[in-house]
Parts: sequence; C-alpha cells; structure tokens
Amino acid sequence: MRKPTRRILLQGGAAVAALPLFPRFAPAQEGGETETYGLSSFGDLKYGPDFKHFDYVNPNAPKGGTLAVQIKQATGNQNFDTFNTLNIFVLRGDGAAGMGSTFDSLMAGSGDEPDALYGLVAKSVRVSDDKLTYRFLLRPEAHFHDGSKLTARDVAFSLNVLKEKGHPVFRSILTQMTAAEAEADDILRVRLAPDRSRDLHLTVAGMPIFSERYWQGRDFEASTLEAPLGSGPYKVARFEQGRFIEFERVPDYWAKDLPVNVGQNNFDRIRFEYFRDRTVAFEAFKNGTLNYHEEYTSRLWATGYDFPAFREGRVKKEQIANEAPVSIQGWYFNTRRAAFKDPRIREAIGLAFDFEWTNANIMFGSYKRTTSYFENTDMKATGKPSPEELALLEPFRDKLPATVFGEPPVPPVSDGSGQDRQLLRRADELLRAAGCKREGGALKLPNGQPFTIEFLDFQQALQPHTQPFQSNLKRLGIDARSRIVDAAQYQRRMDEFDFDMASRNLGGSATPGDSLRIIYGSKAAETPGSRNLAGIADPAVDALIERISQAKTRADLVIACRALDRVLRAGHYWVPMWFKAADWLAFWDQFSHPDTKPRFSSGAPGTWWYDAEKAKRIGRG
Repeated sequence: MRKPTRRILLQGGAAVAALPLFPRFAPAQEGGETETYGLSSFGDLKYGPDFKHFDYVNPNAPKGGTLAVQIKQATGNQNFDTFNTLNIFVLRGDGAAGMGSTFDSLMAGSGDEPDALYGLVAKSVRVSDDKLTYRFLLRPEAHFHDGSKLTARDVAFSLNVLKEKGHPVFRSILTQMTAAEAEADDILRVRLAPDRSRDLHLTVAGMPIFSERYWQGRDFEASTLEAPLGSGPYKVARFEQGRFIEFERVPDYWAKDLPVNVGQNNFDRIRFEYFRDRTVAFEAFKNGTLNYHEEYTSRLWATGYDFPAFREGRVKKEQIANEAPVSIQGWYFNTRRAAFKDPRIREAIGLAFDFEWTNANIMFGSYKRTTSYFENTDMKATGKPSPEELALLEPFRDKLPATVFGEPPVPPVSDGSGQDRQLLRRADELLRAAGCKREGGALKLPNGQPFTIEFLDFQQALQPHTQPFQSNLKRLGIDARSRIVDAAQYQRRMDEFDFDMASRNLGGSATPGDSLRIIYGSKAAETPGSRNLAGIADPAVDALIERISQAKTRADLVIACRALDRVLRAGHYWVPMWFKAADWLAFWDQFSHPDTKPRFSSGAPGTWWYDAEKAKRIGRG
C-alpha cells in the first residue's frame, strides 16, 4: 500500500511524514507560536514563501484533452478490478478510482523533496513551542463545488469523522490526534497527544476535506454511488459501476492558481477504465481506449510493443529513472496460521523461490532482487550492526534471533536452474528441524496435518512466476496451489486475513514514520482491514517503530530504520520479490511534458498536458 497521500490523484509530488523544521526566517509570534508557510522534516524548505510554482511544471501548460488510464495504485477501500461505492475512505465496499482528486487538503506535497508540504486550503500554520498545537489559517476563498464556503468546521468534521468512522488505515494514524476544532471560520486548531508520533501533524495536513453540511443526515460508513461533495480540481462526471468512471476538470476551481497547483491538473477529463485481465487492458491500450499506460510486465515491455501504432510512431515508450524509494513487493505469510508460526518453516519456503531463473526466463533480466524492507535507500541494513543500532537492539537480545546481531539475512543466489538442489536440500533440513515429517512423499506439519499452501490472488498476472515456485514446494512435499477469486472476494478475504500466502506491493517512503504501525505494528495485526498482512506482533518491532516515529534527525531515523530492517528480515515474514528503480511508461503520442522532472517521481502524468498538434498528427485530434 501507499501511504494516504497529500494529493491522491496524478500528483508528481511525494507523500511526506516527518517532524517540521521551520524556515529560519519564519517570524516569531506572540504566545509561544511560530508561523510558517510550509513544513519539512529535517531541513529547510526548497521553495521560498513567494514561490510561484514548482520547478518541474510548465506554468503555461494548456488545458484540454482526455487522459484515459487504468487504476494502478489504490488507497482506502479501492479495488483494482471493480467498484461499487464512491466513498473510498471507509472499510465498506470497493471504492472507485480517482475519487481523491475531488477533495482538497490543508497542504500539498512537492515532488522535489521527500518530506515537504506547502499551503493549499491553509495559507499558513502556527505551531506551539511544544509542537502539540497547530493552528491552520485557512484561505477565505476556499469553497466546495456547489459554491458553499469551506470553513474550519468542515476540516474539523473531516478529521474527526475519519478518526471515528474512517477506514482502519485512517483511524489508526489519527489515534494520537486528541482534538480538531474550529476557533473561527478561518482558524482550525488541532491538538496532538504528548506522545504523538513525529509525522502526525503532516498526516493531518494531508487528509481529505469533506463538507460537514453535505454529510448531515447521511451515513459516512455506508457504500454510496452518489458522489460526495468535494472542493478539489476534479468532480465526477459520469460512470458505469464496475466498468469506468470519468472526472471532469472544474474550470473555476478556486485553487487553480495557487503555487502548489500551477502547471498541474491539465486534462479536461480523466477516465479510469476497469479490466479484470491485464492482457485485455493492454489490448485496450493498443486500440486507443487507454492512451496512457504504466507497464509492470517485463514480458510485455520486452516483446509486446510490436503493433502497428507503435511501429508507426503513434505510440511511444519511455523509461524514466526515479529516485523515490522503490515499492516493497513480496509474497507475505499469514503468521496467524499455525503452519507459518515457526520462522524456520517460513525461511525454508523462501528457499524454494528461484529468483535467478525467474528473472532470466520470465522477466528478461529486467529486475533486481529485493532484499530489504527499505530497499534502494540508505535505511537498508548492511554488514554487522553499528554501535548505534546495537544500542536499540540490545534491550531485546534475549527475544530476538541471533541473526539480528550479525550480517542481515539475504535471499540466496541460486544456480539459475529453476530447482537448485543445494537450496532445496537446505529447505528440507529446516523443515525437518521445525518438526515436519515426510510420509509417502507428502510433508506433514508438526501437528500431523498435511502441509498445504494456498496462494491467494485476484488475477493471473503472477502465475508464471508463482507456478515454478509452487513446483519447488511440491518437491519438498508441500501441496502448494493458487486460488484465483474475484476482486471483491479477494478484498474481503484480505481484510479478514483469510489467506495462507498472498502478494502485496507496498509503496516505499523516503521518511518513514507512523504509517509503519499500519504495516508492521502489533495492534494492526489484529485490526481487520489493516495492512499488516503477515500478522507481525513483536514488541521489538513496535519499539523500533516508536523510535522511528519519534526520530528528531535524519541520522537517528536512518539508524532506527536499519535496526528495524534487521529484525523484520530475521523474522522471514515474506518471500521478497523484485524491483526496478525506474518507471516504464507507454503512451499515445498526444501528450507533452516539462523538460525537468521532479526528483522523487517521474512526474507522469500529473505534470503532463494534452498536445493538440501532436494529437492531430497521429489522427487523434
């Protein structure tokens, strides 16, 4: 999962979560407050108080055209294959793509900085000396799509209803917000608990803003096909449940000329098409139903672009390097199941996945093996623990595996045969040491039950990668098979933790913080709908997440993340997959984009625009 984003749709900016360091020139205020136009984590803001736009946008980008895409990222209750509700911020239902673009937030992120926010609905914020009270000063011109004024009462209502009735992800990260209340129409006061996490105030600043008046008399937790009233750059135009949803740009959007929006939100219409099969979706791109496509399938990237529109130059491919932390993808064990309680069993199963063979024979050598929960960053643990890391780990020495205090575990490199006998032999030894026994070619768990594993998924895309893995597991005597269910059933089973193993791609963060509780925290392990798929419930993990969320400097953050990485890797909670530090983009040649891209993303398609001349040249004008 990605963290709840500051601007949920098509924003080239990075999500942020960290403690603010106010600009040196911020004026002191009476009453022990400091006022600032922006917040950042461990350094000054890149952009000054009078900046006109981000450096990576074209401030004169024309407006127009339609962007037609498939949903590739999800938040809240969103489903990749279907939708039956337009309320994406609660647990109930399968949320529609793109709804985040209909709501504004107090502040918005920059794609040039890993952890910075600048004013959107809030023009500035006053922060108490103890960093526990935040007064957001709202812009008087802010209003909803129906023309009604957006006030501090609406923001307070939004934060409180998300804390009380929102999706478990939102409820969890707002726990330490003790109060949100309107002091005046244009002043919102937020109070945080003394033990609050470092990034909570930025989470608050990035939450969607709802209309209190609209929700009066309505059930916030219910599924609905009525578009909730918003104030963002887009609003719902039309849709067919489970098939497509289309948004239209709000031409008189109140915040269109603010620095955080200039050069963005350039398409008149954004349309999300739903497909239950990736092959069908790719055919839709080839025939022009979709005009922008982010490719995740190495086979298609290497061999699939041999069709007339591409050969004629009407469709383009582009690989764009990305400095943002890579997504963390793997098959996660459900350790709530008795079969996966023993880490030796989990380690043995991981030895059966031959990445080298898979990468060479299925993925055209396009990927690197993921080895860390903080892959491709300086937060990844390497070598033996430093003295600073040991100081964090020592209190838990008697409860942690010895491997935590040595070289961090890494997946083995196979001989590339697809069935490395040495690795399978090692896996068999681990299974036997854990009490498993082989009877007539079948492996029995320590309790005498046959060892079976169901890999749960909602689509066939990973089957070429999973089936060789399962074949090796069968060589070990494990009855491993896939179960492909419809998207709605898949989401229900994941919310209820009703699975053995399942794959998940979780977005990385340059400044990890409180959101780690949702993925690895003990409380999340028992909260239906949380992202702690593995069911990790470890006091050492909880303590390290606390250190990360309270880190006052980036150096402290890096040390704590490395320590956490060691503990998680030693737990063998997943079978890590693969990554690439670049985006594969394909598109019909009817767009243009700035020469400069944001540092921490590709900028696509959030900073792009429809180019009428190009569209005319390829016959799509």
